[in-house]
Amino acid sequence: MLMREKQLLHQGNQTKTKLGKLTLPESVKEYIPNRLAVNRFESLDIQMTHTLQIATLPNIHRDPFDRILIAQSQVENLPIVTIGQKIAQYSVETIW
Repeated sequence: MLMREKQLLHQGNQTKTKLGKLTLPESVKEYIPNRLAVNRFESLDIQMTHTLQIATLPNIHRDPFDRILIAQSQVENLPIVTIGQKIAQYSVETIW
């Protein structure tokens, strides 16, 4: 399964926790690695092939984090775990 790359998750969740939009049972630095381990997920580094794939995507969704996930999903042939309606409009498999 394709999950948000660990660093992007950390940055995004750290921002949401600072804004009070996300409450976690432990610090972001502990929570993200722990959840990855518990669920046996692996992070997927962003490769050049992923970034080049972004140029082929239609402009359905402009969020840069989501667009890299979509590109990774297409290149690696992996599903994306998301409830994002816009992501589901791309030619990727979504799970939720």
